[in-house]
Amino acid sequence: MKIAYAFRRAVSYPDAGGDSLELPKGEARSRFLKYISRVGFDGLELGLESVGGMEATRQRADELRRELEDHGVPCVAVRGGGGYHDPRTAAANRETIEKVVDAASWLGAEVVNTGTGTPPRYPGQPGAFVGEPVSQGSSRTASVEDFERTAGVLREVGKTAGDRGLSVTLEVHQHSITDNSWSTLHMLDLIDSPHVFANPDLGNIFWTFETPEETSEQAIAALAPRSKYWHCKNLIRVHIPENRHSIFLRVPLPDGEIDYRFAIHAMHEAGYDGYLAVEGAKAGDALYADRRSLEYVKEVIGDVQA
Repeated sequence: MKIAYAFRRAVSYPDAGGDSLELPKGEARSRFLKYISRVGFDGLELGLESVGGMEATRQRADELRRELEDHGVPCVAVRGGGGYHDPRTAAANRETIEKVVDAASWLGAEVVNTGTGTPPRYPGQPGAFVGEPVSQGSSRTASVEDFERTAGVLREVGKTAGDRGLSVTLEVHQHSITDNSWSTLHMLDLIDSPHVFANPDLGNIFWTFETPEETSEQAIAALAPRSKYWHCKNLIRVHIPENRHSIFLRVPLPDGEIDYRFAIHAMHEAGYDGYLAVEGAKAGDALYADRRSLEYVKEVIGDVQA
C-alpha cells in the first residue's frame, strides 16, 4: 500500500498568500516538496488549480510534472468535478471533469478522483453544512433519475479516462448522492465500468449527519473490494443533542474516532494495492500534523502486513 499526500494547506514561508490548496511558489515550493519527499510520501494529489484550472495546458503540466518527479514526489491523482443531476452545475462539472482527465494524463497520474456533490440548494437552511439531522443533496432525497443521469455521465468519463490509462474514483462525500456505502455501491453498479471505482472516504461519512448513519467499520468492509484510491482523515465528534447538531474537530489520523487500524486491515484483506492518501490538516503546522499521520499509517501497515 503506497502513501500519497492530499495536502489541504500548503502555505509556506515566505509565500503567505494564495490558495493553500495550490502548491507554493518559488523557493517555498522547492522546500515544501523536499520535505514531503524526505518524510516518506510516495506522491502527491493535486487539484486542477495547481496546473491553471480550466486554463491548464500541456506545456504547464509537463513543466510541473518534471519538477515534481525531480523532487521524488510525482503526481498520483488529480481531483475535480461534481454532480451531474443538478442543472445548476451539471454542464460546468462535465467540462471540469474532462479537463481533469486531460491534466491527469499530462501529469502522469494514475487516478482521476471525483464525486457527485452539489452546492446546497438552500444556503443557511438546515442541512447546508455538516453534523445536522438532514443533509442537503444527500442520497436520502435522491431520485432514481438522479442516479441514472449521473451514472451515464460517469460511464462516459470512465471510458475516456480508461483509454488514457487512468482510473476514475468516486469519492464518498457529504452533500452528494453517493454519501455512504450503499449509495456508492449502487452508483458503481449502475455505471458498470472497468475504469470506475470507489474512494471510501470514511471521514466524509462520519461527519455528514448529526449521528453517522453507518459505522466506519461497516462502510470500509463494504467498500474495500471496490476501491482504487483512498482519502484518509480523522475527526473528533462533539455531539450537542439539545441543538440536534454535532461539530467535528480535524485531528491527525491516530487521534480521532475513526479506527484506521481496522480500516487498513480491511483494505489489506481486500487486496487493495492503491494509494492511501493522507488528507492533510487545514490549519496550523499542517506539515507536522500530517507527518504524524504518515508515521502512524506506516506503522499500522507494517503491523497488518506482518
